[in-house]
Formats: sequence, structure tokens, C-alpha cells
Amino acid sequence: MTTLPPLRLPQVGDLPGVGTPIDTLAGIGETDGGFGARLRRARELAAALRNEFPSTGMPDAVDTFDLVSLPYPTRFGLWRSAVTPAPFLTITNRMLIVRWTESDATPRILLWEPSDVELDANTPYFAELARRMPDRLRRFAVREHGDVLGRLREAGVDPADVDYLAFDHLHTQDVRRWLGTTEPQADISPDRAMPAAFPRARLIVQRDELAAMADLHPLQLPWYQPRTFADLPADRLLPIDGDVLLGPGVALLSTPGHVFGNQSLLLHTATGLWASSENVIAAECLTPEVSRIPGLCRTAQRWGREVVLNANTIETTAEQYNSIVVEKTLVDRSIRDGRFLQFFPSSELTRSRLAPGAGPTFSHGGIRHRR
Repeated sequence: MTTLPPLRLPQVGDLPGVGTPIDTLAGIGETDGGFGARLRRARELAAALRNEFPSTGMPDAVDTFDLVSLPYPTRFGLWRSAVTPAPFLTITNRMLIVRWTESDATPRILLWEPSDVELDANTPYFAELARRMPDRLRRFAVREHGDVLGRLREAGVDPADVDYLAFDHLHTQDVRRWLGTTEPQADISPDRAMPAAFPRARLIVQRDELAAMADLHPLQLPWYQPRTFADLPADRLLPIDGDVLLGPGVALLSTPGHVFGNQSLLLHTATGLWASSENVIAAECLTPEVSRIPGLCRTAQRWGREVVLNANTIETTAEQYNSIVVEKTLVDRSIRDGRFLQFFPSSELTRSRLAPGAGPTFSHGGIRHRR
């Protein structure tokens, strides 16, 4: 058995922080008993934050752009619940552009899930899947809708004006093109250090996940590209610890479980509160009792589960369940169909001929907001 040595990542311990800490959810783990007691506590604290958060204001705008639709194992995305012959379903990864104005009139732009589709395909799991998949099938199964920089041009956003990048977690992510590197990169910039597409943007990430990436467990290895982080400039990484209010109606919340340092985007919009992460892949996974996906409702009722996890690494399953309940408690009902919640999966289940019986009952397709 081979144990990989820890990876040396940029040292970020003394960099300045961002935003304002939110303490409302801090007591979730401070309970007597196990995960059941934590679940009750999580629901109580999330309800308190739900009441408080609208008073922080609203962002100026939120826009959504499709990046790529791709196959994903059904057994992960609809964990132990769906009854379908399809081994793979289809998810669509989307980027959010979130804009707000600080109290001193400074404009801010956050890109949520700005995935580099080309480089992310080198993630070990997806690279192996592509190797096994015939080119003809891949062309059918994978559909690229647009790239990050092209989508920004459509939105009229100058990359030089982007302040922050953030992902719910760093599975698959390679951000060298976005943040630049301190050394040449053999695959994308062999003769010089990679220049940054976003010259002043910083990547906001939970410090826990950076620490975990430096010394991955074998169960995590298929899903990360940790060496792509080794030559990032340290001052372009912005580690946070827990929950942070970034701007009016814009926050990042620690929602561990899917990965050690998972985080969720919380937004206050004209239609109420939204949350976004990849803890689940469809809005109906928060309300499986109204799902028409075969097996979801029945399995949830049989085992007394109120949510259906997206679980590929299963790092801490019970903790992920509790984090999803936090998200479920925070958000409002959809104005399009009140049976579903304003939870927007960062990779959302999408109907596909590749996956009979695994199409969504309901799809948000995006968040669009103007204040």
C-alpha cells in the first residue's frame, strides 16, 4: 500500500479576511449527544438565521449562465433512492454572477462556480470515464454550452472588475487560468508563469478544505486536482472559517459533509431567500415526497429521510444530511411551484435521453434577480 506524502500548498495563514462573520449557526456542533441532537439544533439555528438574514439587504443583480452538461453516476447523485436502469444521469453546471454595492458605494462582483470546463475534465474520475467512453457517445453525453470568459462578455462584465471567485467545494476545480501561477505550467503555459484571466480576483475557500487538499484520503483522490493549486499565488487565495456575510444579502455558509470544507451561497432576492450548493442535485431532493422520479418518494418515506443526498465521497454523511436541512430551513418556496424550495443546485439534474427515469420533476434552471 502506498501513502502519498502531503502536498505543499501556498501558505495563506496570515492573509486578511473578507466580509463580516455570521455567528448564528456557530452552535450547531455544540450539543450533547450525536448527529440526531445536532440535527435538531441545526434546524433551530437555521430558522433563526432565516429570520435575521433579510435585514442585511439585497444584492443588485444575480444572473445565471450554463457552462456544461455531463454524465454523473446515478448512485451518487440520487443516493440510494432512485429506481432506474440508467447508471448515469445528466447534470448541468452553471455559473452565477452576483453583483452588489458596499455601503461606501464600492461595486463588487462574485462569480459562483466559474468552472474551467476544459481543465476540470482532467479530474481523475472524469478523465477515466472519458477514457472508457467512445468519442461518439461522449459527443452525445457531454454538451458544452459556453465558457466562463465568453459568458462574462455576454453579461458585459470585464474580468478586471471581478472581485471574488467561489465554489461550493473544490472537487474537479483547476483555477490556474483564473488566478495565474508563480511558475510555468507544463500543460498550459510551459515558457512562463500563467497570467491571470482575473487580475485582481481572489478565491474564497473554507480553510478546512485547503487543509484537506494538502493531504487527501484515498477516497478523495479521484475527485480533486490538488497539484494544480501548488503554484497559485498565495495572495490570490482567501481562506475563511465558517459563515461570512460578503455584502447586502450575500453570504457564504459552512455546510460540511459532501466534502470536509463544503460551503453554500445564501442570497436574499426579490423572490425571497435562495441557497446554492451541490449537496443535492435537484430541488425535489429537498422535498422528495413530491418527486416523480421512481423510488425517491418511496425510499424517503420508508427510511424517514426528508432529503436525498448527493454523495460521491461520503466523507461525513450524517453531517451532510444536517447541512442540507440547514439549507432547506433557510430558503423560501418557489414562486413557480410552491411544492419546491428555492434551492439552486450548482450542478442541477437535467432531463436526458441518456437517463430514462431520472429526469427532474421540476427544474429551476437559474436564479435571476434585479433589486
